[in-house]
Parts: sequence; structure tokens; C-alpha cells
Amino acid sequence: MTTTTLAAQTQDLPRLAPALDVVIPVYNEENAIVGSVETVRAHLATLPFTHRVTIADNASTDKTPVLAQQLADTYDDVRLVSLGQKGRGRALKRAWMQSDAEVLVYMDVDLSTDLNALLPLVAPLLTGHSDLAIGSRLARTARTTRGPKREVISRGYNVLLRGTLRAKFSDAQCGFKAIRRDVAHELLPLIEDDEWFFDTELLIVAERAGLRIHEVPVDWVDDPDSRVDIVRTALADLRGMGRVGWSLLRGRIPLAEVARRLGRATASSAGGRLSSQMVIFALIGMLSTLAYGVLYVALRGELGAQQANVLALGLTTVANTAANRRFTFGLRGPSGAVKHQLQGLLVFGCGLAVTSATLWAMRAMGTVEHPLVEVVVLTAANLLVTVMRFVLMRVWIFRRRPAETGSTA
Repeated sequence: MTTTTLAAQTQDLPRLAPALDVVIPVYNEENAIVGSVETVRAHLATLPFTHRVTIADNASTDKTPVLAQQLADTYDDVRLVSLGQKGRGRALKRAWMQSDAEVLVYMDVDLSTDLNALLPLVAPLLTGHSDLAIGSRLARTARTTRGPKREVISRGYNVLLRGTLRAKFSDAQCGFKAIRRDVAHELLPLIEDDEWFFDTELLIVAERAGLRIHEVPVDWVDDPDSRVDIVRTALADLRGMGRVGWSLLRGRIPLAEVARRLGRATASSAGGRLSSQMVIFALIGMLSTLAYGVLYVALRGELGAQQANVLALGLTTVANTAANRRFTFGLRGPSGAVKHQLQGLLVFGCGLAVTSATLWAMRAMGTVEHPLVEVVVLTAANLLVTVMRFVLMRVWIFRRRPAETGSTA
């Protein structure tokens, strides 16, 4: 067999997928791109894993695309993914979803993080022990060099995350992360942000789904040439936190389904939707109870106790059913709305029976007939009705069929 024939057959063989794919998002980085890619390639050559470097260009307007293409043409282990829009999150989504590597890595082009942390970052993912891994500048043994302004902002942001979204990871936005490909394919379709909040949203969803997040203390040196607009990014992050928190509260993110498909189902991930529903149901219940009390007092003088109870309870039940349908159980549109209200009225009948019996018992025992006293007693009776209503709504009225599981509002 000739050398030419052997070479031709070798080219026809399918290339094996690499173990690691290191993605470097760039926007107008003509001064840094070549040196960064060559530094990363040199370090990857010291690791015992097959690898690739992917340059994700975010619609650069300088020479970055040309230089990136030259690198991809020069090296077999470098590829270029070009996007028509800016956005770190958008770049990572595109590059990660197109990759066939076992573990997908992300690092900033400035290489602020010491590359010696790369092996401990990816090792738990390659062994299957963990699902995601992050570099942490805030871990106790991390060594970080940066100005006091960025230090305060970073620590304040992560404290805010822990206080509002109950995050347990220490550093949301260090530009040094890795994720298993199968995990990425499950999580990325759920992540809405395409810019700087992408990292945080990904970690919050992963953590709430019960996935394992491995943290690596890193040595990190601040890039003095960073062009991140801190104020604009901070405001966008706050909006993102509010959006994700509201989605979690409403149970719009199918955490249990993701955990089950990845084999990471836990009691917390399976129960996340239930706990969120209970919180929203309780808030709606409080407003409904308040509205009931106001209507009862307003109507009692004209209609009498029993009639005021029927009308006040009926009106608040219709409103309560509509609100829970929309906010607690995430159902929109007219489909099934009439049926849900009719079912709600049956539940209303049960509640009416309890409250009417309570009023009758008060009369039979000779309790003082005063509207405020009646409201207090009826409110206590409504607590029992509320628990019954939630159970019936969850298991009967708004019970999702298997085909509806994981759908969003």
C-alpha cells in the first residue's frame, strides 16, 4: 500500500470526539486572541485527554474573525464558531450545543484564571462524579488579585444570590467553568439569558435540579483592560434574578424532569414544584381570605349572615380558582377554563358546607352575633377549607397529564 493511499484512507476515517472542548468567547479581541489560543493549546498538550479549542466569535468588527479563522486553518484542534450577535451566553449556548466533546469548558480570553486549575476542574466531570464545575475566586484557599471595587461588587452579588435564590455555590460569574455534554443538552434549552447572567441562571437551575456542582479554588488576576460595563451588567443581573426567582416560584422550570433524566433525582428536586406551588397558593389564599372578610362585612348588614357568606364565598372562589389556575399551576388560555371553574364550584360547595355549618353552630350555642366575631370564626373554618382546596386543585382540578409534564406557562 502506497503512502498516498494510506493517507487518503486515514483522512476518510471518522474523527473521534475529543474529551474536552475549551470554548473561548471573543468580541473584538484582535490583540489577545492569538496568544490566548496558543497558550491554551500548549497547556492542553500537557493533559492526558484529547482536546479541542473552540473560538466563539460574537460578531466582532475588528480583525478577530480573520485571526480566528487563521488559527482554525493552522491547527487541527482549533475550530471557529461565528455568531451574528453579541452575548457571552449566546456564544456558549451555540458552541456547547454544537460540540461532540464529553466535557465542555469555558474560559475568558484574558486567561485571568491560572490554567493549572483546569485539570481539577474537569476531572470530576470526566469520571462522572459531578455534573458541572466552576472556578471560585471566593473560596477560602483561592488567591485573587483585583481592585477593591470589583472585590466588593463580586462578594455583594454572591451574597445577594444566597439571600434571594438560596444559592449554595460561592462564585457565580468566574469565567472558568465546565459542564458535561449530556447535562448541557438538558439545561441549555431552559436558560433564557444570552448575556452575562447566563452563568448564574445555569448554576441556579442546575442546583435546584439537584445536580452536582464541583468548585475549584483558583488563582485569579484581574484584567485591567476589561471592558465590562459594571453598572449595566449589575442591573441586568438584578432583572435576571427576579425573572428566575419568579419562574422557580411558579414552578415553570421542569426541575424534577431534568433530574430524573440525568439520574440525579432527589427529594428536593422532586419536591421543588410542590413547595413553589404551596407558596403561591398561600399568597393567593391570603388575598382571597382578606377579600372574603371585606365582602362578608359589607354584605351582612343587607343580606344577613348566611346569604352574605354564600355570596362572598362564591365571588372569592371564582377569583381564587382563576388566580391559582394562572399563577400556581401555570395554565393559560381558555382551554379547560370553564371546566376548571365548575370543578372549583364543587369545591366551593364543600367550603360552603363547612362555613354554613360553622354559622349554624354559633347560633345553636348562642354565640354573640357580631360581624367581626363571625369573621374571625369563619376565617378559622376557612383554614380547613383552604387545605382541602389546595389538595383538590393539585390532585384533581389542575392535575397535569403525563403529556403535559414539563410544559411551561
